[in-house]
Amino acid sequence: MNNRSEILGTEPIPKLLSKLSIPAMIGMLVMSLYNVVDTIFIAKGVGTLGVAGVSIAFPLQLILSSIAAAIGIGGSAVISIKLGQKKQEEANHVFGNFLALLLGLNFIAIILGLLFLEPLLRLFGATDSILPYAMDYLSIILFGMIFFAFAMSSNNIVRAEGNAKTAMITMIVSSIINIILDPIFIFTLNMGVKGAAIATIISQVVAALYIFNYFFIKKKSSLSISFKHLKLKLSYIKSIITIGSSAFIRQIAGSIMFVAVNRMLIIYGGELGVAVFGMIHKVMALSVMPMFGVIQGLQPIVGFNHGAKQPERVNDTVMLSIKVTTIISAAVFVIVLVFAKPLISIFTSDVQAITMGEHALRIIFALMVTVGFQMVIGGVYQALGKAKPAFILSMARQVLFLIPLVLLLPRLFGLTGVWLAFPLADLFAFIITFAYAWKDRIITWKKQTQNSNANASA
Repeated sequence: MNNRSEILGTEPIPKLLSKLSIPAMIGMLVMSLYNVVDTIFIAKGVGTLGVAGVSIAFPLQLILSSIAAAIGIGGSAVISIKLGQKKQEEANHVFGNFLALLLGLNFIAIILGLLFLEPLLRLFGATDSILPYAMDYLSIILFGMIFFAFAMSSNNIVRAEGNAKTAMITMIVSSIINIILDPIFIFTLNMGVKGAAIATIISQVVAALYIFNYFFIKKKSSLSISFKHLKLKLSYIKSIITIGSSAFIRQIAGSIMFVAVNRMLIIYGGELGVAVFGMIHKVMALSVMPMFGVIQGLQPIVGFNHGAKQPERVNDTVMLSIKVTTIISAAVFVIVLVFAKPLISIFTSDVQAITMGEHALRIIFALMVTVGFQMVIGGVYQALGKAKPAFILSMARQVLFLIPLVLLLPRLFGLTGVWLAFPLADLFAFIITFAYAWKDRIITWKKQTQNSNANASA
């Protein structure tokens, strides 16, 4: 094992968490910013129907990316634990199984997506006006998803061995390329949403090549791979899928949530409502990216030190992460409350869209302050390889609460009911997350570790 992995068990926690989280925050913020810019270009170059088309296409993108997220998070968690246990050859074998699983499953999913594209988009709520834009965008995006999947999931492995800087550079470079290419394809070449999709694919190809260079050309990783490591081993596959299943369910639930919201918006807000939610979703994604950065810094530290049997370091990491994410989520709440109208105005000059979006933003973000705690606890369970609680907490907000509320509240409160579903789901999810953390003593880790080290999944 090289020094890059060893620092996870020796360096002071505040310094280590900063070293791993800040690059992840920067990379994810830039990547989320490119999504915002992408939406702005589409809104300005194509119009609200173009934004609505991309919004309708998003659930299918999310389903495909959920495969990469699940395998990446599951693989990185298992690798972190193996490195912490100083089992280098097993870590290499897990890495090989991760690659084989990732490429195989994504290839199958992309083929199915292309074969059933129009029926799926109809199912997701595409109207006759929106469908052509969604088809144009997604038919191109699907061809590049294999590159996106490799880059996104491999970045989790890079972080698992403590090299957050490379993961950050990957995201920044691909995002900058996308931002540069967007206006060229959308405006100069007059390709509309197709141009946005092509720009995205090119940026993901660059990201995939950068990661490939890191692992296989320059071999900067502490992991190595040979053909024998690509041979699937049931125990490794089971561990990767079991741990990653919570991330998969969370993103699938996000896709279902998006479909449910879009369908209710078509009824109560029309095509304008769908477009407005597409804009709001970009603000939502941007707001949680700093917290995702903390989680991505937290997970390799927790996984490694759990494997190395250093419970004090695990506890210190969890408590510091909760404090940091709570401060971030409180700051986001204040910013959105004060600047709701300017935030929506970035995307569009349509007066109706701005009025609807301003109202919706303030409602949706009402309980944002609870989100940081929820994300940390879910991330801790994933890093420890505790699949059951990670799975339940992943389902809680969107499947147990948000989707039923989205389907119920509009019948009582009209369009406002769609927006009210979000803070109520945040409240209920916070309660169940706190209950789990209290029961398992996640926030008093020293006691919990003594009682359950032997039972925790490796």
